[in-house]
Amino acid sequence: MGLRDRILRSVFLWAAVLSSFATLSVFGFVAFLSLPVMENGMLGEILTGPWSPDHGQFGIFPMIMGTLYIASLSLVIAFPLSLGCSFFIEIVRPSGPGKLVKKMVQLMTAVPTVIYGFVGVFLLVPLVRTIFSYGSGMCILSASLMLGFLISPTMILFFSQSFARVPKSYLDAVDALGGSPFQKLIHVILPQAWPGILTGLILAFGRAMGDTLIALMISGNSVAAPGSLLDSARALTAHIALVIAADFESVEFTTIFVSGSILYMITGIGILLARTGKAS
Repeated sequence: MGLRDRILRSVFLWAAVLSSFATLSVFGFVAFLSLPVMENGMLGEILTGPWSPDHGQFGIFPMIMGTLYIASLSLVIAFPLSLGCSFFIEIVRPSGPGKLVKKMVQLMTAVPTVIYGFVGVFLLVPLVRTIFSYGSGMCILSASLMLGFLISPTMILFFSQSFARVPKSYLDAVDALGGSPFQKLIHVILPQAWPGILTGLILAFGRAMGDTLIALMISGNSVAAPGSLLDSARALTAHIALVIAADFESVEFTTIFVSGSILYMITGIGILLARTGKAS
């Protein structure tokens, strides 16, 4: 190994160490500021109870459920759309229309989240309210639809990169045997590209879990546990943004660190499960 290779290896090693240290430090900071709740024996009540500060109830269970509903549904909405776009870009029409669609997707990643929020408030919310004739239109479904649109570019780009790495000889073999594009996708591309697809899903789920503005502007911010997709809900990120102005020493303020810890752990568990699935 030459001097240049040793230097690069050391640089990458220290970059990985510093990244890990920073990640653990953030989690440690959030967990440390959650200690007052744990020391008072209120953790179980906060994780399972309702939110009503006026009555001394500081439970974030409705926000946990709202976060899981919105993030999961947005992933379900975005996955088939992203998979289809990636297949069109890399396999069906890789030149011409495919390149144009890819440029548009790359451009979408640069659009500020607040723009998506405004589009959701003024276009999507009235449409949902008109179609279902229920509530204000600011609900889990509206937030999930817009969030699915927001995370789609991330998934499309990762899926496209995975499809592009499939050996061309495999695709030529399917064409030589008279296989259809659908058979090519199911029997060749997906089995070969699934690690990249899984990575795209993980990153998109993390983006959906961590987004604040979409949930804050479109979900309705109801502190009641949602019963259907047309009910309003509050996500953990929106809860943090709304409660952060509370008294620093209050239990209400401490709940934002508990919320941050839960977001961190859910995302971390998802990454660990994905890594385990790749290893097996």
